[in-house]
Amino acid sequence: MWLLVAREPRQDAPHWPGRTSLAALDAVAWPLAAASSMLLSNQPLGVVGPVLTVAAVALSVARLRRAVSFNHRYHFTTWRWGGVVLGLLMMGFALRLAA
Repeated sequence: MWLLVAREPRQDAPHWPGRTSLAALDAVAWPLAAASSMLLSNQPLGVVGPVLTVAAVALSVARLRRAVSFNHRYHFTTWRWGGVVLGLLMMGFALRLAA
């Protein structure tokens, strides 16, 4: 049996000066960071590396379009995933100090 739950759409983001430029930076930074980490990997990635790099660049372009054209609908990725990444980095630093 399938249970479908319809969620309400997210509210529009508040507009403030400089939001468009920061949203454009945020939209491009995360996918390009992923692409650069794949390009700088020491492990052989085969055909998967270039395919994921092209996918990250395409995602970056789509996110940039949404961040500039539909700024009221763009929500920052850094607020969502920055805390997770920072927490993992702090855990790794704590483990390094403990060892």
